[in-house]
Formats: sequence, C-alpha cells, structure tokens
Amino acid sequence: MRSRYAAYAVGDLDHVFRTWHPRTRPESIEPDPAITWTGLTVLDVVDGGRDDETGEVEFEAAYDRGGSPGRRHERSRFERRRGRWVYVDGDTGG
Repeated sequence: MRSRYAAYAVGDLDHVFRTWHPRTRPESIEPDPAITWTGLTVLDVVDGGRDDETGEVEFEAAYDRGGSPGRRHERSRFERRRGRWVYVDGDTGG
C-alpha cells in the first residue's frame, strides 16, 4: 500500500500498473498533473501478514488539486500473487 501511494506521489505509474492485479487493472493509467499527493494515513489493516494470501488496508490519502485540499478514503483489497502483493480493488468513501 505504501509503495503504491509513494508511486502515485512521485508519478511512477509503471509501479502502480505492475502492482495492480491483471484481472482488475485498467489497460492504462493516466497521470493527473493537477494533483499533488500530500500525505497517507493507514487507518486499519486486516490480514496481509507473512502467512496470508489476502489482506485489506483502509487508508486516507490527502492531496491538493489546484490549491484546494482533498482526501481519498478507501478500503483496498490485496492478494498475494507469485509471492508479491498486488492491488485487487477497493471501496471508496469519505
């Protein structure tokens, strides 16, 4: 989760794409140059440990878009695939 946030923050969309499950990822990811990511708060973690095959992370990511602050709240689902964690999907809110 943290690596995906950092990748969004620095514009490394290749990393975001590679860490997205092939079953659910879009064909392409387009940057939004108007957004500056300003912080990540992990609110909850369910599973996702060394012996787990799935996990969930609830987070809130802060951003600035054209001088207006905003927040993205999501509960993301991850799966272990070939030994690596990949983002499957998430429920947004807030």
